[in-house]
Amino acid sequence: MTRSPDTTGNAVARLADRLSELAGAAVVLERPSDPSHGDYATNVALRTAPQHKQPPRELAADLAARAAELEEIERAEVAGPGFLNLWVTTEWLVRALAEIGADYGAGAPEQAQKIQVELISANPAGPLTVGSARNGAYGDSVARVLAYAGHEVEREYYFNDAGRQVDLFRASVEARRRGDELPEGGYQGEYIDELARVEGDPVARMLEEIRREIAEFRIPVDTWRHQGEIEKHVAEVLPKLDTFEAEGTIWARTSAYEDDKDRPLVRSSDGSYLYFAADVAYVRDKLERGFDRAIYVLGADHHGYVGRLKAAAAMLGYDPERIEVLIYQLVHIVEGGETKKISKRRGDVVFLHELIAKIGIDAARWYLVSRGHDQPIDIDVDLAADRTQKNPVYYVQYAHARIAGILRNVEGDSAGETPTDLASEERDLIKRLLEFPLVVAESAERRAPHAIPIYAIRLADDFHRFYHEHRVVGSETEAFRLTLARATQSIIARALDLIGVEAPERM
Repeated sequence: MTRSPDTTGNAVARLADRLSELAGAAVVLERPSDPSHGDYATNVALRTAPQHKQPPRELAADLAARAAELEEIERAEVAGPGFLNLWVTTEWLVRALAEIGADYGAGAPEQAQKIQVELISANPAGPLTVGSARNGAYGDSVARVLAYAGHEVEREYYFNDAGRQVDLFRASVEARRRGDELPEGGYQGEYIDELARVEGDPVARMLEEIRREIAEFRIPVDTWRHQGEIEKHVAEVLPKLDTFEAEGTIWARTSAYEDDKDRPLVRSSDGSYLYFAADVAYVRDKLERGFDRAIYVLGADHHGYVGRLKAAAAMLGYDPERIEVLIYQLVHIVEGGETKKISKRRGDVVFLHELIAKIGIDAARWYLVSRGHDQPIDIDVDLAADRTQKNPVYYVQYAHARIAGILRNVEGDSAGETPTDLASEERDLIKRLLEFPLVVAESAERRAPHAIPIYAIRLADDFHRFYHEHRVVGSETEAFRLTLARATQSIIARALDLIGVEAPERM
């Protein structure tokens, strides 16, 4: 996916473009960790010195002299082997701040894509577990950042309401109703006993419960698909595949399409369709609906699905690159210093509704996307439930609420002069705000929404430092500082919304 070169409303990108024209090469601006090294820095001289056949420091010195003539630049210096350090003017920072509006950081891709994100898709054999909750929180956050980046996004839930696990779930409930022993490998737990006390199909009841849980967890699912419905189309799809017969059954020759092995389609014992047959029909169902990209969010035990789903698309005549599989790792719940073990069949389960009861929806959404999806997550329930600034989600929300409190104290039109100089805390806060468009773009590009809470913590840090050192209402630059506070509040609210967390006005 390529982002648009349009840099309207993004002062840092426009400055990088101007410097790129001077350098004759793409300039990437980064914020030095040491503020004595400037507001921004670039290694463009080091990167391009070989093609210019010049020493990097000499090339950097020439670029520094020309950069210093730009109205945005206060001064430019060469550092180390050829880095270029830049200090921007107060006027540039004030103008950049004024550009931050309600949709700051929203993308405008060169070609917006129609993208489906399939999330959760858990068997309706019980309430949602924390593992499925990570799938939902991560998948929904990916959908949110992709939509904010300018794409048309649809969320879908695929109910695996057919097959052996669902049959075993029904049998487990029926056994409890009769007072019999559970079938071998059957499901157990308090929820099975509760379902047994209620008449009707337990699968239908769980489907209804899952829909309710998902809505409560702030995941706006657009479409629902049922495996039972998809399987009705398997017979018309199989003739389109590259197949062969062996071992008494029919196989898809997926190894010829970059899968690691061939996949059986039909169960030899009774002629019923295996899961991959339904997977193939579902791939067709997705792509025939016109999605440019179909994203599957799957658990850690589904690595083999990457190759087989792409192979299914290729055999059906679609571009396999339209299929994308995101694999997320496990969630460990730590309470009282001990890690809970999870097994739905044994009844050793931490359900989503139990986690929410202990830490709330906001903390659950935050912690479930607080690390990259390729890393396991440990959720310390005691910390996540803490209503102090030790808890990162509370800390960020408190910054938003504190700004709301400041704004409630404003009486009449704000006054004050536009500053001709900025305190270091003001400069740092503005520069942090200006990072937001890149954070959103990279989160969308990399399917990495965990960058959003990381950014939000840093933004809250910068705001709290600013607020500790400077008065807003009644200061000589009240109007400017109110603009700075409002922009910070807006970006915090947007960042929280992108991961499904609320931004309270009072705490």
